[in-house]
Amino acid sequence: MVARAEMTAWLRELELPDYNSLWEWSVADIGRFWKRVWDRYEVEADGDASVVLAEPSMPGAQWFPGVALSYPEHVFKHKLGDRIAVQFAGEGRPLDSWTWARLRDETARIRGGLRRLGIERGDRVAACMPNIPETLAAFLATTSLGAIWSCCSPDFGSRTIVDRFAQIEPKVLLAVDGYRYGGKSFDRAQLIAELQAALPTVQRTVVLPYLGAEGDWEAGFPATDEPLEFARVPFDHPLWIVYSSGTTGLPKAIVHGHGGIVLEHLKNFRLHHDVRPGDRLMWFTTTGWIMWSYLVSGLLSDVSIVLYDGNPGYPDLGALWDLAAASHATLFGCGAAFIHGCMKAGIDPAAGRDLGSLRSIGSTGSATPVRIRRTCARR
Repeated sequence: MVARAEMTAWLRELELPDYNSLWEWSVADIGRFWKRVWDRYEVEADGDASVVLAEPSMPGAQWFPGVALSYPEHVFKHKLGDRIAVQFAGEGRPLDSWTWARLRDETARIRGGLRRLGIERGDRVAACMPNIPETLAAFLATTSLGAIWSCCSPDFGSRTIVDRFAQIEPKVLLAVDGYRYGGKSFDRAQLIAELQAALPTVQRTVVLPYLGAEGDWEAGFPATDEPLEFARVPFDHPLWIVYSSGTTGLPKAIVHGHGGIVLEHLKNFRLHHDVRPGDRLMWFTTTGWIMWSYLVSGLLSDVSIVLYDGNPGYPDLGALWDLAAASHATLFGCGAAFIHGCMKAGIDPAAGRDLGSLRSIGSTGSATPVRIRRTCARR
């Protein structure tokens, strides 16, 4: 595995002896390092990419000036229509999948609907939606127009959501009629009404009938013959807005750009996670966590992703491991607290499950105790 790893290929081609020397080179010669990422992973753009870092001062660093590109264009680049793009499951939703053709079609119809709603480059589209493929398609549709995406999980309270979305003045709000968690259904009609009243810049709300009750998703985003096109935007043009936790006052809005995320996440998944064509990436997250954005970026590479919507401990802590086995996940990611909970409950992930496809485990959200790291290494 080490011999065929992407990290090993970098060391060999750069004639460097070990990881430390590669890291030292990457920070000593920043421009050459990021140009190598650009070239090796075939970033496509308009303009001259030969100037990597025009202005190194912080704040105010200028990367790839004069270059225009599109994050969602790179997601769909070279993806064959009949191959699986995303697998998904949830409470009350058995494992299912969308092909790349289905994801492209759904993205195109939402894109067309957003255009008819007046969404243009630079507008903000806010979503209060769960971890489902429709949310993924809405994100790709929004950013294909050069508009800016921001999302909260539907289990957030209205004040928590308003504290975030009021800062960015969204033009369109996307929502679901409700969601399931821990074996219970939660209606969100009242939440939607409260958000509409508290967000005066919202001109239209489109609701997906996720629980099968009420919604106008089909009317707002009807089928279309319009091709899926991608607006190439400047390297630092905003892609999405995420937020800090809000533990020290209002949540801080954090803006990430198309170019920076394309490069950073190509580097992360190819070089660090060592993903390979055909891999299946699963990372438990809600849409209100930065790891949702991270998981979605796995699609910049030639892989598919696995989404789960619901309580990771329902009906027991084996639910996510069951999904990892059923989806043949090659990378499984979660918070350290989940791993700790599994250990405390005596869960053996491999007991009664075929996890033979699983090659690596990622942990985020909090520090991982040494005992957990050693256990994962032995497994």
